[in-house]
Amino acid sequence: MSAPTRFAGTTGHPVGETKTGLAAGMDKGMQLTKRALPVKHSYRKGPMLLNCCPALKLLGQKLNKRVQFVREVIRELLATRDQVVGFAPYEKRTMELLKVGREKRALKLLKVKLGTHKRAKAKREECAEELRKQRMK
Repeated sequence: MSAPTRFAGTTGHPVGETKTGLAAGMDKGMQLTKRALPVKHSYRKGPMLLNCCPALKLLGQKLNKRVQFVREVIRELLATRDQVVGFAPYEKRTMELLKVGREKRALKLLKVKLGTHKRAKAKREECAEELRKQRMK
């Protein structure tokens, strides 16, 4: 029927490597030739922190050392005790929500702004880490 490797490393319903061309069955569907698509620029652009999302490392994304250094310097120089500067407005609002203990509301805001749950969780952790750093000073 299909390749013996179809159960290796999977959980849940097994999926074959190719479609059968039939309208029914586990591997139903028309047989197609996969096209090699060019890598999107959005996949290559350096994320804020690679540590917050290990999946980005699997995609081969790298944050330029210079870009990382510049971002860190700007945030260190501009962040003071009274105000949070060097962050986007939605990040400032997220930090305010985290300060008053509204983690779930912060996650909802970030999900709307960033588009996916995974990105929102990573950004929330990043903002929480920034707040921890500010409290340590």
